[in-house]
Amino acid sequence: MIKKLILAATLLTSVVLTGCASVPMASPEMDTQAKQFTTVPDKAKIYIYRDENMGAAVKMPVLLNGMSVGDTVAKSYILREVEPGEHTILSKTENDAELTLTASAGNNYYVWQEVKMGTFAARSKLHLVDEAKGQKSVKACKLVK
Repeated sequence: MIKKLILAATLLTSVVLTGCASVPMASPEMDTQAKQFTTVPDKAKIYIYRDENMGAAVKMPVLLNGMSVGDTVAKSYILREVEPGEHTILSKTENDAELTLTASAGNNYYVWQEVKMGTFAARSKLHLVDEAKGQKSVKACKLVK
């Protein structure tokens, strides 16, 4: 019990001292362009967003088809253009959350990276959301480089 309290205190102190996590952000112009939500005739776009403030001090690595595409932080999103077909998104936190979607050319897809409380670190869950919810949420976030 004492060890758990010491660990919790250490983690809390670490979060307070480090503040919010940061990642390289895209220029405001790139962010504005991405929020036009244009489509590409022979490709699909996947927006992976984190629109919550919970877990602000935690970076969450994101992989697309096994390749790193960056880290999200609170109120941020990642945008990737992909070939049509099946794609797997993985959010690496205390747990590994996975979502597979089949992308069609000329469409945009919106994936919400939900932040959840974990035992020792943040956890996540991925949800494919509809266009209206996805666009509204992405508009409240900033583009990760």
